[in-house]
Amino acid sequence: MDRIELEATYREVLGKKVKHLRRQGITPVHLFGHGLQSLALQCDTDKAERVLDQAGLTGLINLKLGEEKEPRTVVIREFDRDWRKGQLLHVDFYQVKMTEEIRLEVPVVLIGEAPALKSKDNMIEHELDTLTIECFPANIPAGVEVDISSLTEPEQAIRVKDIDLDEDITVLNDPELVVVKIGWRRVEKVEEELVEGAEGAVEAPEEAAPGEKAEEA
Repeated sequence: MDRIELEATYREVLGKKVKHLRRQGITPVHLFGHGLQSLALQCDTDKAERVLDQAGLTGLINLKLGEEKEPRTVVIREFDRDWRKGQLLHVDFYQVKMTEEIRLEVPVVLIGEAPALKSKDNMIEHELDTLTIECFPANIPAGVEVDISSLTEPEQAIRVKDIDLDEDITVLNDPELVVVKIGWRRVEKVEEELVEGAEGAVEAPEEAAPGEKAEEA
């Protein structure tokens, strides 16, 4: 698989002044890593968006920096967006060494169909969206697939310890953590109780207005 590429240059604009860069279609970024001095960089926003879409937080990226002959191997560690406009505000890259293990989070992807969901009284509860793993950069998975076809009844669960991964990947989460389970739908029961309560309620007689005499039964 071809490595994703992105060009970046050194950035001199810092602090609140970076908003002027964003108006020009430039995204401020930082590069850091183990034993590496943090570098303030910038890159084209449209190209950064494409890399985010292709690499996510697990794909390896060849970051071409300025006049350097060799690209740096990085992953996206974090990025920020304007929650109102969706504009990309900032990206943090982490430089990796192919001979050193890296710790990162990978998404949990549910696959298959749970037989328990054939009953409308049951629902799927996805408790853990990501797994924290440690491995060499070449072994980073795009995601961890969890097959839910073994879930046949309520309260049945798949825990971290039930997930099979390559022996080159170490999962750092608590083995007893629930990743996904079958829960009960309780909404209909609550609605029924409310209806029954309303039907059993007795209307109080209307009070007479001041100065008026209430009608006798």
